[in-house]
Amino acid sequence: MASTAKLKFLEDRWDDAVASKLDAPELLRYRSNLLGSDLRLTNFGGGNTSSKLDEVDPLTGESVKVMWVKGSGGDLGSIKRSGFATLYLDKLLSLIKRYRGVEHEDEMVAMYTLCTFNNNPTAASIDTPLHGFLPFPHVDHLHPDWGIALAASANGLEKMEQFNKEFGHKIVWVPWQRPGFELGMMLKKAVEDNPGCDGIVLGGHGLFTWGETQRESYLNTVTIIDQIGQFIEKHHLDKKSPAAFGGAKYTSHAERASFAAQLMPIIRGGVSQKLRLIGTFSDHADVLEFVNSNFAKKLAHLGTSCPDHFIRTKIRPMYVEWDPASGDVETLKKSITSSLATYRDEYAVYYNNHALPESPKMRDANPTVVLIPGVGMFSFGKNKAESRITGEFYTNAIHVMDGAGKLGGGTCPAELPQAGPAAPTSAFATEENYVALPPSEAFRIEYWALEEAKIQRQPAEKELSRRIVMVVGGASGIGRETVLLAAQRGAHIMVADLNQANIDAVVAEAQAIAGKEAVVGTTIDIRDREKIKAALAKCVAAYGGLDILVNTAAIFPTSPTGLISDAQWATTLEINVTANWLLSDEGNNIFAAQALPGSSIVLTSSANAVVPKKGTEVYDISKAALSHLVRELAITFSPNVRVNGISPATVVKGSTMFPRDRVKASLSKYNLPFEESESDDELRNKLAHFYAKRTLTHVPIDPKDNAEAILFIGGPKAPVTSGHLIPVDGGLPEAFLR
Repeated sequence: MASTAKLKFLEDRWDDAVASKLDAPELLRYRSNLLGSDLRLTNFGGGNTSSKLDEVDPLTGESVKVMWVKGSGGDLGSIKRSGFATLYLDKLLSLIKRYRGVEHEDEMVAMYTLCTFNNNPTAASIDTPLHGFLPFPHVDHLHPDWGIALAASANGLEKMEQFNKEFGHKIVWVPWQRPGFELGMMLKKAVEDNPGCDGIVLGGHGLFTWGETQRESYLNTVTIIDQIGQFIEKHHLDKKSPAAFGGAKYTSHAERASFAAQLMPIIRGGVSQKLRLIGTFSDHADVLEFVNSNFAKKLAHLGTSCPDHFIRTKIRPMYVEWDPASGDVETLKKSITSSLATYRDEYAVYYNNHALPESPKMRDANPTVVLIPGVGMFSFGKNKAESRITGEFYTNAIHVMDGAGKLGGGTCPAELPQAGPAAPTSAFATEENYVALPPSEAFRIEYWALEEAKIQRQPAEKELSRRIVMVVGGASGIGRETVLLAAQRGAHIMVADLNQANIDAVVAEAQAIAGKEAVVGTTIDIRDREKIKAALAKCVAAYGGLDILVNTAAIFPTSPTGLISDAQWATTLEINVTANWLLSDEGNNIFAAQALPGSSIVLTSSANAVVPKKGTEVYDISKAALSHLVRELAITFSPNVRVNGISPATVVKGSTMFPRDRVKASLSKYNLPFEESESDDELRNKLAHFYAKRTLTHVPIDPKDNAEAILFIGGPKAPVTSGHLIPVDGGLPEAFLR
């Protein structure tokens, strides 16, 4: 079947030229990567693959059968050879004798480590027995949208039998059961009771397929999934079903992108009451079709069916009532606030209805997915990747509900095929042929002791994790070092500056530290309020809001004669003072919308603010004004926003305010010898060491020293400090406060 069937939607990505050079474990890795490369087959972190391979036992030197299976928490699309757990197959199978029943299935997980082959440190996943107990050399367990649509249909068993007849398969149905040892036993029995079967549909969950070779397993998997897709589409066309989700109730708003920019900080603030979250917005056509539909509210409230979807999207998304035709954003904002309160109340009821004395304490009661008619979907997570993936999972859930609706028609069966030993028909809720996961079963997964243990094993978050930092002037000097240090400390960062090429260079540096999704860049001109708004809007669009706003941009006016023109005087005050006000004022609008405590602004003053001297008057008074602006803004923006600053002495290294000509002029001014053949860095180093000798520490001021001060006073380690400036001047007596 697999070698001759035609694919309509998917592609056969197998390359024999590549596969022929790989050993068996690498073929499993290759097969897994191919399956994980197509989100129509499975999501990030979803699904599982395995192979039962002959290996030489390092203890006995004899050949033994070893199961290689995707390790806990792995991702098929990116998994490496080292990401697979390896277990002696005979030892794994022997655990069946030790099994005391479904009430005790969790105790079996600790046994998997005792089956480990060759001291492999990769932890076996909860799906291990599902693969081990199937008597096939190579097994794929995926969560394709089409497959889950069939598995989550009220008439799913009937449609599966129809599918088998039309496409010549012998797929069998297994009712809903939480992943684990018991489900592995159910799969084993299903295959034993149905000789010659070529796949299994897990009710409400996903699909199992297999093959005698790696190639056959891959091809069987993509073929069956493609054919289920063909079946659903043909069924839809044959019965001339009405529009998806009961047809459109609302029309997408033409200004939805603008609305999303206004709403995202409000929603982020609302869902971040316990822990800050990073946001992603989507107005994908599939999302809009769903949120604008007649059945969206009912379907959304049912929640998802597949455990992989549910873990990311929680018990259900939050659907916000709003008529986009009104265009009334203020009413929408109020509706968001009331919807959040309702969601939290309902979540508490859900927890209290199902919690047992031994259950973990209630986690964050806020939604991770927010749906708004006419606008789209807002999704959230602890980092950008997680928020994006959460949105992708709910988009998959939308596809599942759509597919189930297309398979619908007629009356709902009295006994749902998803019902079984884990949950009776009465526990399941249905709408338009779609069957959602029962709340009781959802709770058993969300608050599973094994899931809690997985959460507890996660590494501690970094100091600036979950925080969004915008660094203006971030493409050079102090700003660049602040960006790189923030990246090391786990922040999500917007690099803002004048020159796009310089921005791109620093973004690439920071992405190498924090990952591609954690750092973005934008041009900005802080003299122009509209350009400031545009840059901040890009930050909101990228990450959902703002937590720390840093400005290191400034100018130091110079001229060949040493005289400063009126125009230079005005420009210096505009950039060094007024622009800081404009930037802070616009940043505060985002902080106010979020209404989260602990937001902060850090501005860059100078030791010159308190050290008067000849020839630098306009620069010095601009920094004196900025220092006082820090104090004024700290009062104005309190209590939710802290405003502080730093006061560096002269920072020569990496500063755009020290071009070669200025460095040479300063060296000449202080009678410091130099050669024209010396590099810019060599000249700057001479000048920096000269300045250092005037300080108490005799250490040149490095941009990194200032970055440390910025992120200390602006970050979570200084939560009760506002209206102050940290001197970063090496100990400059002239700058001691009087």
